[in-house]
Amino acid sequence: MRVVFMGTPPFAVPTLMEIVGQGHEICAVYTQPPRPAGRGMAERRSAVHEAADALGIEVRHPTSLREEAGAIAALEADAAVVVAYGLLLPESVLQATRLGAFNVHASLLPRWRGAAPVARAIMAGDAETGVCVMKMEKGLDTGPVAMVERVAIGPDDTAGELTERLSRLGADLMGRALGGLERGALTLEKQPVEGATYANKIDKAEAVIDFDASAEAVRNHIHGLNPMPGAHTTMRVGDKTERLKILNVVVVDGEGEPGTVLDDRLTIACAVGAIRPTRVQRAGKGPVDTDAFLRGARIAVGDRFGAV
Repeated sequence: MRVVFMGTPPFAVPTLMEIVGQGHEICAVYTQPPRPAGRGMAERRSAVHEAADALGIEVRHPTSLREEAGAIAALEADAAVVVAYGLLLPESVLQATRLGAFNVHASLLPRWRGAAPVARAIMAGDAETGVCVMKMEKGLDTGPVAMVERVAIGPDDTAGELTERLSRLGADLMGRALGGLERGALTLEKQPVEGATYANKIDKAEAVIDFDASAEAVRNHIHGLNPMPGAHTTMRVGDKTERLKILNVVVVDGEGEPGTVLDDRLTIACAVGAIRPTRVQRAGKGPVDTDAFLRGARIAVGDRFGAV
């Protein structure tokens, strides 16, 4: 099949590689334009741009798709495959290929439509998530679903780890879906109205850890925001206040004023139960295991995080 591929982050790269590996012809790749990044703010190409360039595939990166329907139609593609592209597809673009546009979405639709489905699933304490292949329509992730795979969410799973697993699963799922589409055997099922939720983009204000919640809720919040933007709290260092990112935790027994350090292993009390960080990151420094952090930080039993 002739395919137009649309995607931007590392999550989309396995699907691009799967489509190429199956022998489909990628007639063009659409991705987000290069953006300033890093300390030097040099322009950086997207992960999909880099992968497509290495494969010798034409890359296009318009800032908008409002005027692209004609250019896409001129490619005479059978279908478009969309994976975390990051731009709204106008209806004219959705109809610019023979069979339409098909999306890999990292949730169990209709739950967690929208921008941040993996983070929201973990933050909400969902027991499972997954990936869907959906035929796109005008609404936000409302199109009929062709294929679904489910994945359990474990207590140690972070958004970064789960995203990586789902990216590989989504690539396999889209590969199978394109095979069915090519044979005329892909079945689409309308999404139910019941159970629809929306995974809004993560706001920076949500990154502040609230210890006035259960230990399980605090853990889910921390793991859902790892690696980006990273959940953080504050601590006193001498006469200054310093931000501390908490990246990984386990839930443990403990009781005390929320935010209070309960022992020399950095156990922190929550409203119900306690958490024990296993990996943290001080401002301006790299991530370290908690044991290494404690060797360089003066944290005492009774100190309180987030109270300054």
